[in-house]
Amino acid sequence: MTALPDLVGVPIAFEVRSVFDVVVHDGGLGGMSLGERRLESPYVKDYDALQGEGPTRWASRFDLTNWGLLLARAGSACVGGAVLAFDTPGVDMLERRRDLAVLWDLRVAPAVRGLGVGAALFRSAEAWAKARGCRMLKIETQNVNVPACRFYARQGCTLGAIHRFAYSELPDEVQLLWYKHL
Repeated sequence: MTALPDLVGVPIAFEVRSVFDVVVHDGGLGGMSLGERRLESPYVKDYDALQGEGPTRWASRFDLTNWGLLLARAGSACVGGAVLAFDTPGVDMLERRRDLAVLWDLRVAPAVRGLGVGAALFRSAEAWAKARGCRMLKIETQNVNVPACRFYARQGCTLGAIHRFAYSELPDEVQLLWYKHL
């Protein structure tokens, strides 16, 4: 985690051009489905800009002892990174399990998105989790990050949970939790 400043230099911001709307069937008894809707006015979403978020704040919020940082470099430039959390008390996403790792952050520089950097980082994240005895990898994203959702599906992840009311400060966003058996 000492190279965390390198990760900070890679933007996580992306343009939201479409969203997945959650359709509830029979009050939820018939399940839920996602339908993609194009936006008339795209906007930029930057998770690092949210109050209290971003890599520079993690050490003040969590014990990073069991966290891992994987970086992708092109020459001396950092072009991407992945951060994983494992066996960390107080991180609810870990569900108090020792066989679960959370892919906390995955980012790729805009200039190299779509060139395989994210897939390589994801494979390295899987290997990192397996080396710690994890049987499952968990990833959080949102319905406003359609490219990330499609990326995780391509990596073999399964959508395991839809939490429509997870973000009280962002009521139009839906938490999507992806899982991959390792």
